[in-house]
Amino acid sequence: MKQIPMLNLKREYDYMKNEIDNSITKCLAHQQWILGPEVEELENKIAHYLGTKHCIGVSSGTDALVLSLRAMAIKIKGQEYFNHKDEIITTSFTFTATGDAILRARAKPVFIDINETTFNLDLSKVRAYLKNHTRMIGIIPVHLFGQALDMDEMMAIANDFNMFVIEDVAQAFGGMWLNKKLGSFGATGAFSFFPSKNLGGYGNAGMIATNEDMIADLIRMLIKHGGKDKYNVDHIGYNAAMDTLQAAVLLAKFKYINEFIERRRKIAEFYSKNLSGIKEIRLPQPLPKGYHTYHQYTIRVLNGKRDALQKYLKEQGIATMVYYPTPLHKMKVFDGKVKVVGEQKVAEKVCDEVLSLPIEPLLSDEELQLITEKIKNFFKQHKP
Repeated sequence: MKQIPMLNLKREYDYMKNEIDNSITKCLAHQQWILGPEVEELENKIAHYLGTKHCIGVSSGTDALVLSLRAMAIKIKGQEYFNHKDEIITTSFTFTATGDAILRARAKPVFIDINETTFNLDLSKVRAYLKNHTRMIGIIPVHLFGQALDMDEMMAIANDFNMFVIEDVAQAFGGMWLNKKLGSFGATGAFSFFPSKNLGGYGNAGMIATNEDMIADLIRMLIKHGGKDKYNVDHIGYNAAMDTLQAAVLLAKFKYINEFIERRRKIAEFYSKNLSGIKEIRLPQPLPKGYHTYHQYTIRVLNGKRDALQKYLKEQGIATMVYYPTPLHKMKVFDGKVKVVGEQKVAEKVCDEVLSLPIEPLLSDEELQLITEKIKNFFKQHKP
């Protein structure tokens, strides 16, 4: 039986083998493993790509969020961390790191429900909440699965209520809102280069984008133990610089980023066209002003059939994933440490319905045809 995994990194490596091998070989020759020349080269290329003044390579997407928040605390409050009275809005339907980063910066996460169509923050609920609450200092919107949040309204809210914005762009590298790259709107944009991302390394790595000189300077200190001189530091820092080897791999793969994103979009079109007639599925709906990168192609399976469909596809050799089975506000780590606005009905509902299908750029037409045929067969066998 043919097996179709969620991600086939070996296939991707074979596709760009020469570039990756050559890039790694250069590192073996110069042996500058910490902040080697590839790191600065990648920072400059991604800053140009995003249209931002600065990019700083860091050790992971999680650290990109934590470092961004730490820099904002130093800038805004003149102290190393926020405190528990400082409230930062985000979504409960995301990876743990988004909310955890707020805790690690010692602020209080405030979870507001999501939009049922986009899976992103419901900005109408955010605005309604802010009208009666004054402790908010910031917001971390997540461009989930590659779907852009409405950044016009997001930045309008931030301006109206004097809040900073840190964009969680871990799943949306290359995404846009009105032809402006995601990650370039807020005080910072936090990117992940985890191997499964649209642009992924061969281990953990991340990037912070910013147009603010002070923020960039602070982050560059924080990634090197907290000072411009590591033997005489100014702040409580981290050992969080990007590895040279990761930068080398990312430089090689960066050449293919636009090609691969376009391929993901073509695969999404194929899925949407071929699955559109199934009444018990809700398909992703990209926003007209957004450029969806489809880090994941995530459907909603109605009437409690999600788990059965996933099991059936596994039996047919087709891998799928549930991102995410549990909303953050129901996790033990956040218990008693957060504020939950409303009942989070949408977030809890979609956790029981979402299913992500394979969408790696090098999937063949035959594989895509097989996936959609198997999904159709399942619903023929399980008619309402």
